[in-house]
This record gives sequence, structure tokens and C-alpha cells, in this order.
Amino acid sequence: MFSVIACIRDYHDWRLVLVAAAVCLVGTMAAMLLLSRAQECDAGRRKLWIGASGFAFGTGVWATHFIAMLAYDGGTPISYALDLTLLSFFLSVASSWVAILAATQRDGRFSRICGGVLMALGIAAMHLTGMQAIETQAVILYDPVMTLTAVLAGMLLASAAFHIFFTLKGIRRLLTSSLVFVLAICTLHFISMGSITLVPDPGKEVPTLVLDTRVLAAIVVVAATALILVVLAVVFVQSHLTDLRGLANASQEGLLILREGRIIDANERFQALSGWTLAALLGKAPSDVLTVVQGARENRPGETLLNTRAGREIAVEATSSRIVYRGRNCEVLAVRDLTERKQAEEMIEHLAHHDVLTDLPNRSLFDTRIRQALQVAERKNTEVALFLLDLDRFKAVNDIFGHAEGDRILCKVASILRRVAGDSDTIARLGGDEFAVIQPAAQQPASAQRLAAAIIGEFAAEMDTARDPTAVGVSLGIALYPRDGSTAEELYNNADTALYRVKHDGRGQACFFDAEMDEAARNRRQIESDLRHAIIRNQLHVSYQPILNAQSGEISGYEALMRWHRPGHGMTEPDVFIPIAEESGSIVQLGEWILQQACMEAMRWPQPLRIAVNVSPVQFMLPNLCERIGAVLAETGLAPDRLELEITEAALIRDRDRVMVTLQRLRKLGVHIVMDDFGTGYSSLSNLRSFPFDKIKVDRSFTGVLEHDATARSIVRAIIGLGHSLGMPVVTEGVETEVQRRIVVEEGCAQVQGILLGEPDIEPSVKLAAHQGFMPKQAGTGVPPRWRTSLVSE
Repeated sequence: MFSVIACIRDYHDWRLVLVAAAVCLVGTMAAMLLLSRAQECDAGRRKLWIGASGFAFGTGVWATHFIAMLAYDGGTPISYALDLTLLSFFLSVASSWVAILAATQRDGRFSRICGGVLMALGIAAMHLTGMQAIETQAVILYDPVMTLTAVLAGMLLASAAFHIFFTLKGIRRLLTSSLVFVLAICTLHFISMGSITLVPDPGKEVPTLVLDTRVLAAIVVVAATALILVVLAVVFVQSHLTDLRGLANASQEGLLILREGRIIDANERFQALSGWTLAALLGKAPSDVLTVVQGARENRPGETLLNTRAGREIAVEATSSRIVYRGRNCEVLAVRDLTERKQAEEMIEHLAHHDVLTDLPNRSLFDTRIRQALQVAERKNTEVALFLLDLDRFKAVNDIFGHAEGDRILCKVASILRRVAGDSDTIARLGGDEFAVIQPAAQQPASAQRLAAAIIGEFAAEMDTARDPTAVGVSLGIALYPRDGSTAEELYNNADTALYRVKHDGRGQACFFDAEMDEAARNRRQIESDLRHAIIRNQLHVSYQPILNAQSGEISGYEALMRWHRPGHGMTEPDVFIPIAEESGSIVQLGEWILQQACMEAMRWPQPLRIAVNVSPVQFMLPNLCERIGAVLAETGLAPDRLELEITEAALIRDRDRVMVTLQRLRKLGVHIVMDDFGTGYSSLSNLRSFPFDKIKVDRSFTGVLEHDATARSIVRAIIGLGHSLGMPVVTEGVETEVQRRIVVEEGCAQVQGILLGEPDIEPSVKLAAHQGFMPKQAGTGVPPRWRTSLVSE
């Protein structure tokens, strides 16, 4: 050992020795990088990479040897034989390739030892050949023991280096194996150099064809440059692979590389998604982390579950493809996280079946739940209760306090229903202020009665309408399966019918469906439904009944009367459908329609007679009633003074001050206002004092009994006298007999109207064009001649 150290210290330039060691390290690291690449390739490409690794290793060993020889100074000039120097290079490269090939043939310790032995023997062969290439006037003597020791040390260290390379992973494998190989090469070289002795021999001839040390230095520089280029190429390949890995890591999809059914690599996205580190994933089967990948294996996206390290399951989409990776055909599984998409799909699904405001099931989900409940009830022979709820005063609260307050009320109602309903009950908001509750699998009707009482009681506690102006009440209609219906539609309709009845019987109560009691309500609802479509279906028409001057018998105007031919029911009387239209609100549309039709008809008359149109009290609730009437007059071109609007005192009951303001505006417009049905209902003299009506109309209920009822005759006489005293003409309607006509004329009535004087006519303009008077059907008996001047109304 001391002779070796002395040899390095005394006979070598330490600077060149460091250069030799650096070149040796570069060569071995390049060789190990190339060998690493070879391990990742298939058999065909692996041989090429092993050959490149052998070339890099052999070149590094050869360059190390001759740089060290250039650093050696044995005391005599030294040159080198060209043939042996070249032979030493080929021996170094070839033996390195053979040794690496042997070490990688199969797994196991024997292959590593075999590769180490062959590597040491190759280095020794290159060393001895290189030493034999020395040409100098001296004889080289070898110490066999030290030479053998050098070879054995090289074998042990080379075998250890191969073992380390095939055992460790990552950067540790590269650095550790390279350093041990450097130690093996340097140990073998310098022990061998320490074993030689140069004995001067002045008589020895030196051949003329030799390599000068300067030429050798140039050759070594070329070899070292080639080695550096190989290293740069390896670095480039590694850099390229690093860039590709960076690109893979930048992907939003997790990537798994599979070879022979095992994971050999994974990008950072997959590691972050799964929680598994790369070291933990390597060698695993994909089924260890993915539940099912069958769909992905057929080159189409397949949904599966990713088992994370934390034990959670994440919905993912896996797509498979084939690539060449690290020189081998591999399978790539691209894994995309479906968590956000699943959440979005669940949100969309939820919104499609739930009310956005209250988060209760909507009508769509309600329909599904009621059908499911009925199917279960039919199978298990149980009962189901269906509740339909309508909020009392909600529209008024919503209009007065705004939609925000209305939304708050609806959310509060939803909270109340959630609190009182059972766990198995379904609460739904069907729209607006309409809610529903499905109560399945309970003893009926007792359970429905308890729930109805709980709902009404909770509303009474939470919604105090006496103190809170925004509080609302609730009305409930209840139908039971199978007693009240065998289908969802039938059950819903019957519950709705029960709700309709309770709303008209006082509200704030619960009502069970009763077939007999609800028949009238059902008919009423059917009329209401049909009436909404009567205009567009051309089922309505207007008849015009003449109003005659009581003294002259001449026609002074007509009253427009609405008629409805209801399919399947014939002619429906106004007394039947008008009240329903007023309750449902459709009277507004009907009122505008008849006003427009009447004005258009009046414009076709040859004489400027007046046209009287009834206005419902509901219409007076419209803030823009005056504007609407003015628009109709402008559209039809009818003069305002030809239009008479007949109102009842009921219009003055709801909001007297506002109605009076509307009447004043209509009077300014030029329209005539008539008090209709005076003497019935809420007749009040204060109304006649507050507003100067243009006419007073005596109700037909008095006219029909004038012949037999003295009281009725006294009332009519009083009304006519009141009209005279107030300067208001009085019209008596419902005159059906000559006696009735004579009585009202004698009492001083200004105008008369009834079927005696003329039945309602659809097109009075046709007769007016040919005639100027009007004759009653009973003309000829005691009637003044002026009443017999015209035609008979058919």
C-alpha cells in the first residue's frame, strides 16, 4: 500500500491524476445513465443502449489510463507503440460491453459478479496492453502478487458497483455505482502502477514508429472529447425526458404508465389526486388503485372509482392508449377527475326536481313521488293521503310588501311544513303559493286529520294575521287513496276540488274530499276553466236589448248583454257564469271584450243611439280602468257621450273613495254613469248624493211583481219619485206585460226595457237601417198609436 501511495506521490503529476479521476467519473456516469435507459427499453433497443454504455465506459477507462500514464514520470523518456495503443482502446471498449451485457442478462447475484469479474479482467487487459505499448530504453518488471491483488480488488469493486446499480433506485443508484466504478478503475490502475519497476537498458532499441507523448495527449483529448459528447448526448436525452415529464406533470389529467400490467410511472397530477407517492405506486397493478378499468382498456372513456390513500373513492374517467415509453411498448391510462362534473350533474339534477327558492321537491318530483306512493300502497294494501295547500292573503302580501317579502313568507311556510310533516312524507311546492304533502303508509283518515290540525296549528302560532300584516293563512284540501281516487290524476283533482270548496267556505280550514258535496264545486271549477277559453274559442256573443222612451215608444239606446254558448251545455245564463268570472278574475278580460264589441256595433248604427255596458265591481279594482275605457273608445271611434256604463252599488262597497275618483274621471271623459239594480242589496241614498248619476235603473225583481204586490209598486213609485227630485231619469227593466208597462209609465218612468218591448238582438243595426221605431209584441190592445209605428222585434 505504501508503495502505491509513494508511486502516486513521487512518480505522478497530481494535477493530471485529478484530471484522470474526473474523466473516469464522467465516463462511468455516462455509462450508468445509458445503462439505466437500457433497463427501461425492450430487448431490441436495449442492446443498442448497452452498446452505447459499453462504449462510454471503455472510452472512459482507456482515457483514464493514458491520462494517468501522461502523469507518470519514471525517469526515462517514454513513447508508445501505435498498434498496441489502438489495441488497448478496442480491448477496453469490447470488454466493457461484454461485462455490462453479462451483468444484465438475468436477475441475480451471479450475473452481477460475472459482470464485475469480466469488467476487472477487461480493465486489466487494457492496462497490461497499454503498458506493453510503452517504448523506452528500459525493461519493465512486474510484481505478480501486486498485479494479482490489483485485479482481485478490481473484481470485488466492479461486482459491488453492479450490485449497487441493480439494487438502488434513482439518483442514489447513479452516483453510488459511478463512484464505486471509479474506485475500481483507479485502484486497479494505481496498484498495478505501484507493482512495476523500470530497469534502465541503454542497449535497447526503440522502434521508429511510435507515438510521442504529445501525439498520445492529442489522442486522449479526442477520446475525452468523444466521451464528453457522449455525456452531453446523454444529458440532452435526460433533459428531453425531463421536459416531457414536466409536460406530463402540467397536464390536468392523471397519467399512469403500465408495462406488463404493472405501474412503472405516474405524473404528479395522479399522485396529487390519489395521495399515493410514486414510490408507493411503482410495481402495483392498476386494479390496486382503480376499481374498474375495463371500459378504458377498449380505447374508449370508462367511468371508474379511484381508491385514494386516505381511503376515499373518487369518481374518475379513464382512457387508455398505447405508446412507446423508455424504449418499450406501454399502456397509458389517462385519469380525469369527475368530482366537479359529478357535483355539477347532481346540482343540475337537484335543480331539475326541486324548487329553487324553498329547496322543496317541485311538481316534476311530486308527480314521481305520488305515483311511487300509489304503487307501494297498491302492492301493500295501504292508504295514501294527498294534501293540497293554498296560502290565504299571499297575493295581497306579495303585491303590497314586494316579492322579497313574498319569498320570505314562502321559505317560512316551507320551514313550517318540514317541521310538522313526518320523515316519510313528501313536501312539494307546486308553484306560486301552492304546496302539496304526500302522506304514505299511514292509518287514514286519522293520520291526515292529525297532520292537518298540526299544520293549521303551526300556522296559527307562526302567522298571527291579527298582529302581523305580512302573515298569511292556509287552506287545505285532502283526498285519500283509494277511497277518493285510484290514480294520481284523479287523487290530485279531488284534493284540488276539496281545496276549492274550503276556499269558498271561509278559508283557513282543512276539508276532505266528499263526492256529493264537491259535485257543485267541481261544476263551478269546470265553468271557471271553460270560461277562460271562451273568447278565443268564439263561444261568446253579444245581444242588444232595446231601451225605449216610455212616452214616445222610440228606441233611445241598447243594452249590451253577454251570451255564452257552452259546448255540451247549451246556452249558459249570465247569472251562472258572471259571478264565477268575478271570483276567478276572468271578468276583467270578458268586460274589456264586451265593451269593445258593443262600441264597434254602435258605430254601425245609422242613428247615434247610446249603448249601455255593464261594468263589474271587480273591474273597478283596476287602477287603470279609465285609461282602458278611453283606449277602447279611441280604437273604435265611438263618441264618449254615446256610452253608458252601468254599475251596481256593490262596486262602492269595497273601496268607496277610490271608486268615486274613478267615476269622476269617467265623467270627465264624457261617459254616462248609470246606477243599476237600484233598490236591492246595499242601496244607499248617500251614494246618490255623493255622485250625480245620469240614470237610475229599477231592478227587474220589482217589475216582475208590480201586478200583484202593492209594496213593490210603492217601492218603484218611491224610486221614480226620488229620481225626479234628484233630476235623474229612471229606467225600469224587466217589463214583460202590458200591465207592467202601463204602471211604470203612469208612475212617470222615463225609459223602459224588457221582452215586451223587444228581445235581445244580435245585429240591431240591420233593423235600425230600415226602421226608426219599435213596437211591442202585444201591440194593438190599449197601446197608444205612437207605440205601433214600427216593426215587431223577433
